[in-house]
Amino acid sequence: MTQSLSPITPVRAFPDHTQLPESDGTFVKNFQEHPQCILLTDSLGTTLQTLHPDGMYAIGQDSGIYWRETDPPERGAEAPDWFYVPNVPPLVDGEIRRSYVLWREYMVPLIAIELASGNGSEERDNTPLSRRSEGVTQKPGKFWVYEQIIRIPYYAIYIIKTGELEVYNWVNTRYIRLEPNDRGHYSIELMGVELGVWEGSYQNQTQRWLRWWDNQGNLLLIGSEQARLERLHTEQERQRAEAESQRAEAESQRAEAESQRADREQQQKERLAAYLRSQGIDPDLI
Repeated sequence: MTQSLSPITPVRAFPDHTQLPESDGTFVKNFQEHPQCILLTDSLGTTLQTLHPDGMYAIGQDSGIYWRETDPPERGAEAPDWFYVPNVPPLVDGEIRRSYVLWREYMVPLIAIELASGNGSEERDNTPLSRRSEGVTQKPGKFWVYEQIIRIPYYAIYIIKTGELEVYNWVNTRYIRLEPNDRGHYSIELMGVELGVWEGSYQNQTQRWLRWWDNQGNLLLIGSEQARLERLHTEQERQRAEAESQRAEAESQRAEAESQRADREQQQKERLAAYLRSQGIDPDLI
């Protein structure tokens, strides 16, 4: 008698970014968060073109980083307000990214930035993953996930109310809090930039903002600032050219006046010489 074989149950593949929630349904925490993220991204344009001439990088803004498959899926994700991942395509299979799924990518973000509306306690939460026999009982803290699971090399916490900035660097399995340099900035060595706080107006808000500088301390400009600077340079160049033209014109007029003066003197000499000769006097002997 032939024994029938039971069908093999297919192994379910880990989900990708199209199968996972792209939002947890929460509101943006404050009115500064959205323009702040745009400011961070916009000012990095030239730097990222230099670092990635092939365009292989991705930037997430309040997007989920899925590090563990859970039920519900959101329990296995963290959503930094801003993060940058080098050496990954900006699109996945021709589609815009809906989230960043570590088990599909394997490349971790280089830096994650959290914009804290409160005092930063949520962003510093180092609560580890806890288990019981029936499964996970408590969602771990952001700090613990970034440090112990994802291992993001740089983690920045910006306290919006106070303008305080904390930057951590992953060294030997743990985060070490960095000290600012003489300019009050934090060096992000793997990007060749510095991160710091700048006070000014952006999108109709005069606030303290997170900004990038190069490693010589020059502020990295956004597109509108760069355009304004180029217009200023163009106007300065026009004024310089106009001043040079006026100087050349004045020099030409001075030379013309000098030529006319010399002509008058020559004419006077010639008239005097003619008069002396009419009087029988050789002017060359005088």
